[in-house]
Amino acid sequence: MFRNTYDSDNTVFSPQGRLHQVEYALEAVKQGSAAVGLRSKTHSVLLALKRSTGELASYQQKMFRIDDHVGIAIAGLTSDARVLSNFMRQQAMSSKMVFNRPVPVNRLVSAIADKAQVNTQEYGRRPYGVGFLVIGQDTTGPHLYEFSPSGNSYEYYAMSIGARSQSAKTYLEKHYQSFEDASVEDLIRHGLHALRETLQQDKELTTNNTSIGLVGPASVHEKAVPPTGSFRILEGEAIQPFLDSMIAKEGPAAAQAGVPPATAATTVQPAEAAAGAAGDEDVQMTG
Repeated sequence: MFRNTYDSDNTVFSPQGRLHQVEYALEAVKQGSAAVGLRSKTHSVLLALKRSTGELASYQQKMFRIDDHVGIAIAGLTSDARVLSNFMRQQAMSSKMVFNRPVPVNRLVSAIADKAQVNTQEYGRRPYGVGFLVIGQDTTGPHLYEFSPSGNSYEYYAMSIGARSQSAKTYLEKHYQSFEDASVEDLIRHGLHALRETLQQDKELTTNNTSIGLVGPASVHEKAVPPTGSFRILEGEAIQPFLDSMIAKEGPAAAQAGVPPATAATTVQPAEAAAGAAGDEDVQMTG
């Protein structure tokens, strides 16, 4: 009712106590292709669906290395992601120079959350239109955080952001109790299954449109990984063994025979389907 009157500036509250410009920024995150994050006792894993603007274009980068022990996956405006990722690198570098130690993951996430919060309060600024999944490993173990343009950040066992991310969340909620003691191969397979839930029915995960990022000891399919298990991004043929390990989805025939399909609980609501359809459009600025 009051949206058109109170959405022209991010410093003006509506009578319902809402900041519409911040809510619009959160919608921008939903326009980006999906990203999924999971963690266990020993590893943190990111999986992202890459998008191409056309047949002649390469796939957009969805993951960025911040430091040896921290990496991010993005959903939303890639230009905003570059700015924030550079800020995170500066914070990580400053910690090494001043304190001679890697920056704690929670402190790094709090730094970008504080930076984003300023843009929701000061006149003449716009909120960042990008969300992050941040994984890292420090003295307290592996971590997974979500950062949103509103300036909020939360730690999760598993999380997904981007277009049709609710379908991935449904899968993660059903299986998250097994993640803590899972091997890195099982953790990545669960992540691929969750990422597959965000696809349109005629699409499949391939070596071209999928990225995997992880911190922790090497998996059986990796070589020349340092013992510390620093953050690395797997793309191309390196992820083929993980794609081969996926369990095929049960088709309609199995459902008619009375076998409960693995995706029965991942029905997309109309609003989520509409957001997902919009997120599939090849928007050059979103990733």
